[in-house]
Amino acid sequence: MAGEDEKAAEEKTAETADEADEPTDDLVTTRHSLTIKRRKLGYTATAGRMVLREESISDGAFEGHQAKAEMFVVAYTLDGADPTTRAVTFAFNGGPGSSSVWLHLGLLGPRRVAMGDAGSLQPPPYGLADNAQTLLAHSDLVFIDPVSTGYSRAVTGGKPADYHSYTKDLESIAEVIRLWTSRNQRWLSPKFLAGESYGTLRAAALSQHLQRRHGMYLNGLMLISSVLDMGTIRFTEGNDVPYSLFLPSYAAIAHYHGRHGSRSLRSVLDEAEAFASDEYPRALAAGTRLPSSEHDAVVTRLAGLTGLSEEYLRQVRLRPEHLRFFRELRRSEGLVVGRLDGRFTGWEADDAGERPSADPAHAAITGPYTAALNHYVRAELEYSSDLPYEILTDRVHPWSYSDFEGEHVSVAGELATAMRNNPHLRVHIGSGYHDGATPYFAAEHVLAALRIPDELRANIETRYYEAGHMMYIHEPSRIQQSSDLADFVSASSRR
Repeated sequence: MAGEDEKAAEEKTAETADEADEPTDDLVTTRHSLTIKRRKLGYTATAGRMVLREESISDGAFEGHQAKAEMFVVAYTLDGADPTTRAVTFAFNGGPGSSSVWLHLGLLGPRRVAMGDAGSLQPPPYGLADNAQTLLAHSDLVFIDPVSTGYSRAVTGGKPADYHSYTKDLESIAEVIRLWTSRNQRWLSPKFLAGESYGTLRAAALSQHLQRRHGMYLNGLMLISSVLDMGTIRFTEGNDVPYSLFLPSYAAIAHYHGRHGSRSLRSVLDEAEAFASDEYPRALAAGTRLPSSEHDAVVTRLAGLTGLSEEYLRQVRLRPEHLRFFRELRRSEGLVVGRLDGRFTGWEADDAGERPSADPAHAAITGPYTAALNHYVRAELEYSSDLPYEILTDRVHPWSYSDFEGEHVSVAGELATAMRNNPHLRVHIGSGYHDGATPYFAAEHVLAALRIPDELRANIETRYYEAGHMMYIHEPSRIQQSSDLADFVSASSRR
């Protein structure tokens, strides 16, 4: 008997140890208020990691839900609101490898980074300010960090690489959305997704995935600095499409840097869009078949629009790749212009380099957002972790696109399917004219070919801002964009 009792005690101790090792949610709740136009908004913030579990089946037998990842979220809910009529927006950024800090503290959340702008950046240690234009006035907010970004990680013993792919990323974000919606009794709330950059590709695919996997139909998508088809922005051998689609952005950046004299930005863009829609792609397709007189005319037009020399454009055979453009535009002055935002400039160690060694726009933005987040999450949201908060990490690479083997990565089909299945789904596209990463004309190109009936095209709206990829760091653009998104959510939430 004594031996059996000892064995039973050992087994119970082992079970207790296993339970102790099992990850659990570590959410922290705090309460805050914000005054907007004499209206006091009381809201609750919940920050922490949610444990994601997957059903395990072996030899046809169900073995339970196994913890696989811990996903960091920050949720803001308006106190006293009716959850059946109150909208909720799930937001994330892109990369892949980016946390949600940019949309969180740059545009949508109740607090925002104070950092200045191109040409007038504040020095460290930067600061935080109330965001009187927060979308929280119109929608609850849930910011989600994908696995390996922010504080999100695979569980102990798990493999982070399992989540570094188009499909697994989609499934894990969808599961966070499903869990949060169910636990907070929000299935009858108007629901939105807000994504930026790769996050727009994720959001478009999620709109169809949530329908198919969970029966969750959305009210709207907010796609900021949109890329729905990677073939429109990747300069690969034999793919001339990006050269035409980047041209209007080149022209906008050249205009900002004084290459178009007193002309208005709108007149420059009109010319660039017309040239990029007709004469330029025909010239690229003609190659050596293009008569020399027509070739010379194209070189002259390109030089006038891009601010690059005719000699350089002849050397690159009419094809200025985007990184080379950023390096070349102000080379004679020893400057390189930004990729994320062409309004920024920086210096290089070697003025003869072919491409920038770093993006001056990214360098200007990273410090303020990193400082603000690391202070804010501890001092105001009261969430503590000794893990580094991964603002933007390379640890997610290589990123797997195995679903698209042999073809361009595109989710235009998924978005079109979601819109056809849910004719009430509305789409907002926000673009920066000076964005050298996801050019606005590429977004227009994809939308024009979207396979939806004509009567659904009214569900899509486009808005433009005189700034870059994170257009909200430009104060006039931030104010306008906040108003545009508030109008979109309010109009799309009506029953």
